[in-house]
Amino acid sequence: MKIRFLFLLPLLVSLVPTAPSLAAGDRFALVIGNAKYPDADAPLKEPLNDARDIADELKRDGFSVEIGENLTGDGMRRAFDKLYGKIKPGSVALVFFSGFGIQSARQSYMLPVDAQIWTESDVRRDGFSLETVLGELNTRGAGVKIALIDASRRNPFERRFRSFSAGLTPVIAPNGTLVMYSAALASVVSDAGGEHSLFVQELLKEIRVPDLMAEETLNRTKMGVTRASRGEQVPWISSSLAEDFSFIPGAAGSRPTTTTTAPPPAPPVVANNPPPAPPTPPSPPAPPAPSKPADTAAAPAPPPAPAPAPSPKPQVEAALPPPPPPAKPADPAPAPNADGGPSAAALAEDPTIKGLTAKLAANPDDVNALYRRGQVYASKGAYNLAIKDFDDTLRINSKDVEALNNRCWTRTVVGDLQGALKDCNEALRLRPNFVDALDSRGLVNLKSGAVKNAIADFDAALRINPRLTSSLYGRGLAKQRNGSAQEGALDIANAKAMDPNIVQEFASYGVR
Repeated sequence: MKIRFLFLLPLLVSLVPTAPSLAAGDRFALVIGNAKYPDADAPLKEPLNDARDIADELKRDGFSVEIGENLTGDGMRRAFDKLYGKIKPGSVALVFFSGFGIQSARQSYMLPVDAQIWTESDVRRDGFSLETVLGELNTRGAGVKIALIDASRRNPFERRFRSFSAGLTPVIAPNGTLVMYSAALASVVSDAGGEHSLFVQELLKEIRVPDLMAEETLNRTKMGVTRASRGEQVPWISSSLAEDFSFIPGAAGSRPTTTTTAPPPAPPVVANNPPPAPPTPPSPPAPPAPSKPADTAAAPAPPPAPAPAPSPKPQVEAALPPPPPPAKPADPAPAPNADGGPSAAALAEDPTIKGLTAKLAANPDDVNALYRRGQVYASKGAYNLAIKDFDDTLRINSKDVEALNNRCWTRTVVGDLQGALKDCNEALRLRPNFVDALDSRGLVNLKSGAVKNAIADFDAALRINPRLTSSLYGRGLAKQRNGSAQEGALDIANAKAMDPNIVQEFASYGVR
């Protein structure tokens, strides 16, 4: 539909700063509740109450809070700019958004109340990309970045797209990030019309529990929502926190350590590279990079007894008397993939993978589910499984440039440089100046030693997006290998200033 409407309804817009707590320190929060969307049949009943109560709770927890209600695009832009201006190296930055959200081009967008959306390009024009917000907070130096997004609602905009896709999509976030959606990926829930959404009811309950790390708080929230909805609403969580953090100040020191193992470093901040996946139970030993280290705790030594059969991984057991001779040995752990990453069996219980696999069981040609599962596999180091899903995505649609770019990137990581170059070239043939494919092809050329071609690709990517850290750092390495040591060092220094984790990320992909 090409018809456009002018909205004549007056919009209530306010941005109300709350007084910062004396204990706020370097904790900053932006809380937005958007309820009055002219395109909706009626105002949403939950977002304003939810935003106000979340703001009050965060203020009690030592955050300096800005709260915005029914913000237009200009209002949201000013609110985010104000938040960015407060961030100092090591700050904690939190964003809470309640309203309508939408996914487009595999990114999640928060919508202002005056969004005028009839095509997917309008989403990118009027919406606010969660990935962009988190990337900017990271660039400003925020050590901990938290996004709590209650926007998995059926909205009046999605039905206008032929490529309709409900709900939100995985977010590609920098290290030190904790993200929670109120519902599972690509799913929506109804606005119950009460004082608070179920998500916020459970979140407020768990934030107030002392001695909990933030990841535990959100996991308990997820379990509470799932129980209360009888499994119809299951929030989604993604974490790459590398340090303990608690909503209640001082809780981190109240017990020895957190029980959560930090996930692997996130891929370079490129819009279509595979995203981090939700926290899962420990998996079999992962490859040295980029997957996270496997658990190494060993069992206490049992009394002298005949040595049991070797086990593929260390077992964690209580000290018990030796079993009788005929006892059956423990079942071996699922064998790893040929690429050294975890197997499909080892990842089968991951919540996101399990949900996507169920969708594919119902419809093997669900191209969105194939693509997303490939992203999650890649983020967990199961690269061959990721490549297979991208293969199937491209079997269904050979012109899917995002899938071509992701397969190019994944093939580069495993060392299939010829196949990777072919994929990137095809993506760029289909979409000239596709910045993500230029960045990926630069990595291919860098790994293969074609440094002049790498510099050309990174140059082209940076002309389109001068803040693309992965291209800036890659160009620095390529310039150094091409003999321009001083110019290369400058690029590398600038990239590290924008993202201190960029060196570790490139090292995890085999580039130093």
